[in-house]
Amino acid sequence: MREQALQRLKEIFGYAEFRGQQADIIDQVATGGDALVLMPTGGGKSLCYQIPGLLREGLAVIVSPLIALMDDQVATLNELGLKAAALNSTLSEDDQRLIAGQMRRGELDFLYLAPERLLKPRTLQFLQTLDIALFAIDEAHCVSQWGHDFRPEYLQLGQLAEHFPQVPRMALTATADERTQQDISQRLKLENAPCFISGFDRPNIFYRIVPKDKPRQQLLGMLARHKGNAGIVYCLSRRKVDDIAQWLSGQGWPALPYHAGLPSELRATHQKRFLNEDGLIMVATIAFGMGIDKSNVRFVAHMDLPKSIEAYYQETGRAGRDGLPADAWMAYGLQDVLMLNQIMANSEGDERHKRIERHKLDAMLGLCEITSCRRQMLLDYFGETLPEPCGYCDNCVEPADTWDGSEAAKMALSSAYRSGQRYGVGHLVDILLGRDNEKIRSAGHQHLSTYGIGKHLSEQEWRSVFRQLIARGLAEIDLDGYGSLRLSESCRALLRGEETLALRKDATRTAALPSRSGEKAVIAEADKPLWEALRALRKKLAEAHGVPPYVIFPDSTLVDMLRQRPGNLQDMGLVSGIGSHKLERYGADFLQVLVGDAPAASGAEEASRDAQALAMAGMTAEQISRQLSMPVKQVYMQLAQAISIGKLALHQAIELPPGQLERIQDAFLNEAEEDLPGVRTVAKELEEPVEEGVLHCIRAALIHEIAGA
Repeated sequence: MREQALQRLKEIFGYAEFRGQQADIIDQVATGGDALVLMPTGGGKSLCYQIPGLLREGLAVIVSPLIALMDDQVATLNELGLKAAALNSTLSEDDQRLIAGQMRRGELDFLYLAPERLLKPRTLQFLQTLDIALFAIDEAHCVSQWGHDFRPEYLQLGQLAEHFPQVPRMALTATADERTQQDISQRLKLENAPCFISGFDRPNIFYRIVPKDKPRQQLLGMLARHKGNAGIVYCLSRRKVDDIAQWLSGQGWPALPYHAGLPSELRATHQKRFLNEDGLIMVATIAFGMGIDKSNVRFVAHMDLPKSIEAYYQETGRAGRDGLPADAWMAYGLQDVLMLNQIMANSEGDERHKRIERHKLDAMLGLCEITSCRRQMLLDYFGETLPEPCGYCDNCVEPADTWDGSEAAKMALSSAYRSGQRYGVGHLVDILLGRDNEKIRSAGHQHLSTYGIGKHLSEQEWRSVFRQLIARGLAEIDLDGYGSLRLSESCRALLRGEETLALRKDATRTAALPSRSGEKAVIAEADKPLWEALRALRKKLAEAHGVPPYVIFPDSTLVDMLRQRPGNLQDMGLVSGIGSHKLERYGADFLQVLVGDAPAASGAEEASRDAQALAMAGMTAEQISRQLSMPVKQVYMQLAQAISIGKLALHQAIELPPGQLERIQDAFLNEAEEDLPGVRTVAKELEEPVEEGVLHCIRAALIHEIAGA
């Protein structure tokens, strides 16, 4: 079974080997077993159900929470030459009947459904009449009330075990702590299924968290190193989303707003633009993201504090899904903590649930204020150990300075205590700095023993002290809705002088993204023109096929093209992420860009020039093959490349009777919609056998002719 799985991986998806636990997971499900899969975003979760779905007889059914996510996956699979469809509310009744007919006839490999549609009695009854290969429940953390993205409709998915006892079921998620994992297993009736945990580390993401100090200017500093890159900026409120998007646009950045308060048509338009255009910035609430599979998001910025580490991990995980370097940047302040506490206080749910949310927020604060490796703490939260500091977060690259804040902490805590634990941080800072204002005088706080004793520190420094006291659990913001600060039991030892407290100094850190030791730029300066040419071709093809550019090829595949510099189709097939269908469909086009625009002569380019010269001298492809000791197939590819850029005429490369040539040209043009079909597609339509290399030359001549029209 593993050999068959590897064959599918290479042939269809274009990858040479499995990563991590993929092979074990695929083996488990392909042989009829259930599985719970925890794998980081970008780790290859989709392959874990796609390949078993191809190896097993019948239809693979995938449960997905969002239409955008379904559509993206369907487009990706269709581009691979597989048959996939999604049944959702956007389809007309005729389209739904069409898909149902395809399911009955066994013409689909994959079907995507929302949980509420799947669980309709009518749908379940219909599926029971079909041969089902497997059920895959994606974003499975949505089933858990302990998770950060609970969706009630997921709760009923345990029914699948009763309705389809012989069909393997798998649950997949990128984000679940131990309690959420247990909840998923129990609610989905996967208690006996093996749990595959592939680790939560995203080593390509650089984590940086800064205290808020003119946050808009701080954001611009981060964006300066991401010109031309796609990214997401998260804000807590809809109003802030609109303000930041408008402000960024005014600063010359291509920014779009996205939140639930916008008309659905506008949201859909903005989402489509973000997926299909290069370099756009989406400013959004957390309503945006789960359905986004865009692989080349180069940064995720948070202008406000997320409510939990799970939310932070999920949101930052939308960056760098292609494995290339990405940035996770956040600015946060005490006002964020106050706002989140107010949201929690006003939210529905019992006290137990609110207490859990409070603990999650405390953990998030701890991550913000930690002075050691952020990645170590992040992974530790999910039960994973990183033995050494990562060397690729702000605290590792620019270690924070610390100072003995014991006395300052005592002053801060005493001010809170002596003022009755009924005031917020702003007022307590005024007391410590000895400010004279109406609120101080009306409360009589100018008479407190702590009044004016903190003038040796600035307002920002005192705010940093309070922020770190809250993060360390020595003080807490009261859930009374007014943001008053209370002392925690754990501060007693500090107040009695039995413990000391080292605090972090807030420093203005550099804006430049540091590199890991010895790391080179992803795209060398000399390769940038060729890189842009490859991206331009990808965009053109994506527009012609009506899919996002990354569905044609992710950035990582283009990077591998630059690295390998294939000189022929056979070599192009060795590039990571190019399976047989995409090789046939797009290989020749990208090959022409690589060889035609290569900045320096390589062995392959020299051979191409030689083949071109010999053809112009009147030699046939077979004669050139013998002369250059090169396979005939490769000779034809070199000639096709020369034809496509106008360096060789078609009649110099091939000899065919005029009538036959006309029939072949008609076959290409009749099959074409937005783009010329691949060679193999046309070869199947022809009633006469024609060498594939000849067809490549004819196709190249048509492309050149159309481009010059």
